[in-house]
Amino acid sequence: MSVPFLGRTDGTFDPRQLRLADILDLMLATPPPFRVTTYDGSVTGPSDAPVTLHLATPRGAAYLATAPGSLGMARAYVAGDLEVTGTEPGNPYELLQLLDSVEWRRPDTLTLTRIARALGVRRLVPPTPPPQEALPDWRRALEGLRHSKRRDAEAIQHHYDVSNYFYELLLGPSMTYTCACYPTADATLEEAQEVKYDLVARKLGLEPGMRLLDVGCGWGGMVRHAVKHYGVTALGVTLSHEQASWAQNEIGRQGLAGKAEVQHLDYRDVTETGFDAVSSIGLTEHIGVANYPAYFRFLRSKLRTGGRLLNHSITRPDTIQSPRVRGGFIDRYVFPDGELTGVGRIISEMQNAGIEVRHEENLREHYAKTCAAWCDNLVANWEECVAEVGEATARVWGLYLAGSRLGFERDQIELHQVLGVKLADDGTSGMPLRPTWLG
Repeated sequence: MSVPFLGRTDGTFDPRQLRLADILDLMLATPPPFRVTTYDGSVTGPSDAPVTLHLATPRGAAYLATAPGSLGMARAYVAGDLEVTGTEPGNPYELLQLLDSVEWRRPDTLTLTRIARALGVRRLVPPTPPPQEALPDWRRALEGLRHSKRRDAEAIQHHYDVSNYFYELLLGPSMTYTCACYPTADATLEEAQEVKYDLVARKLGLEPGMRLLDVGCGWGGMVRHAVKHYGVTALGVTLSHEQASWAQNEIGRQGLAGKAEVQHLDYRDVTETGFDAVSSIGLTEHIGVANYPAYFRFLRSKLRTGGRLLNHSITRPDTIQSPRVRGGFIDRYVFPDGELTGVGRIISEMQNAGIEVRHEENLREHYAKTCAAWCDNLVANWEECVAEVGEATARVWGLYLAGSRLGFERDQIELHQVLGVKLADDGTSGMPLRPTWLG
């Protein structure tokens, strides 16, 4: 049998008897840039590698064998069956960088048969996934139409109703779980989140006495910023009960009651109209691309003539890729039913809904820095985070944030703000001749 390499340096490899590290070697086109050790005693990869992966249990091997690729590795990592050394606890960013450089190969049929025999029947039966994993897509489909109000609420609660204290440790004092805007490379996360909210407020042209609707408002950061710094009256809505409760408590603590309010409510159930501005910061990812027409028509209906809409959302770098990646790590562990498309699709749908698009901005690099800062918070508070939500959930978050950081850095995902306005019948926009928010 011819293979490109077998990482044995001790002369112990027997081509008739594959061990776990041998199987990995057969799946790789080049030597791994990290060390791999396994529970059966086999080893591959350079001995001086900065990062070591240890496959600790037969269950971990079954995860890898029955869900090859990122999902199987995620299951083994979250369950604690795949241990990582050489990285900060809770931040596998360096490992993901190395994995991204790996060249995989598909062995021929004979080799695959030998691998299956070496693993044994028990390793080819999928183990029960970790409890942090959401139902698979087909099960969710049986339990309700995608993006129905009930199913959207369940998807949001899966991600956000974890623990407010956990989010305080992870996100920092701003309690803001959306992309920050860094004025300088050395700005702090809190400074950058303040700048982001101020950028949104200036793009919306907020002034004292105006009314703002913030859909998908999270813990109410935009609502509080707009009321405190721009003198508006603001309503925020969120599908997360935990977020709404925390936000209302914070509004009271800061003495903003009567001007600021956060309701536990589906945005589609907002009855008030005539808002001067609508902000949607991090909600579009959850509503489904097929629902964009209705979504933007609804937001337009909430605006007065001349009112502005700011849509801030994660996007793909093109509109060619499928908006949904079914069954992967993100779909099962982070954003059930989440969908992403390119900014061109968002702009087109806003225009088709009767919103004139006036400005677009890509904050991709800013989101990479934001994810890195959240990872730093997770690492700094690792023991408290584990005590609050359990190590498996904390690992989900570290894996998600590190992977997202890498995705933003390598332009696999982007973050776009798109500003639009509801025109008067005669075409009057009320917009300044030149942007006033660029200074």
